[in-house]
Amino acid sequence: MNIYEAVKRMQDYIEDHWDEEITLADLANVSYYSPWYSYRLFVKLLNMTPSTYIRRLRLSKSALKLRDNQVKIIDVAFESGYSSVDGYQRAFNKEFGINPYEYSRNPIPICLFLPFKVYKRKEKKKMEKVKNIFITLVTKPQRKVIIKRGIKAQHYFEYCGEVGCDVFGILKSIKSISGEPVCMWLPPQYIKESTSTYVQGVEVNLDYDGAIPDGFDVIELPEATFLMFQGEPFEEEDYSEAIDEVWKATAKYTPEVIGYAWDYDNPKIQLEPIGERGYIELWPVKKVRK
Repeated sequence: MNIYEAVKRMQDYIEDHWDEEITLADLANVSYYSPWYSYRLFVKLLNMTPSTYIRRLRLSKSALKLRDNQVKIIDVAFESGYSSVDGYQRAFNKEFGINPYEYSRNPIPICLFLPFKVYKRKEKKKMEKVKNIFITLVTKPQRKVIIKRGIKAQHYFEYCGEVGCDVFGILKSIKSISGEPVCMWLPPQYIKESTSTYVQGVEVNLDYDGAIPDGFDVIELPEATFLMFQGEPFEEEDYSEAIDEVWKATAKYTPEVIGYAWDYDNPKIQLEPIGERGYIELWPVKKVRK
């Protein structure tokens, strides 16, 4: 039996039942191993105990609720599994460095816990059939983007090696006009000396006046049109193949057939690879003048 699949099943169970009581017996039941061995596998592959994982996930979900809704602290505390407001406030403050009441009134950027699903990385395989790539024309408004620059990074793994993998958790805590953070390949005019082409950021309104996390920059982007390339849904462990399929499509595609040309003055955008929706990139285009 695959131990990676066992831990992934436990993660899936926690995600589906995070607002309920979760016991080690529940996790053992979905992992198909004994409670003792399930616990060991969880700690081995995720470097934290199930209880720590559940606590951090609940606190992060509660933070988003406080950010986006008019809710009572006591209701959020009980939903998050705490028997008292005091206990919830202490845990929230320890996790994020701010009291939940203060955060609900002024949602500053915090580092949310965004667990990665474990899986055993596969060797690259030859695709058995041609995958469909869906192309849609979309427009983004003039906006600001709060970004964290790297040093020399050209892609995600280089970027994580330079700045760490917690940046996305901070960006996720900032309410985005597009619903999620973005990764970008910046054109030369937006790149500071000795910084990376590849950055992560979050798009906000032009009048955004909230806090900017330490070490982050703000750039302003004009209204722009993009071709959104979206692949088919994929298994999470097959993300590399899913990205390759989209990259093959973008390499072959000629926007002139629909009256556009590539726009090299705006950034290319990469969204988080999520299996159930397919891999997505947005490439900027501009109307061809006749």
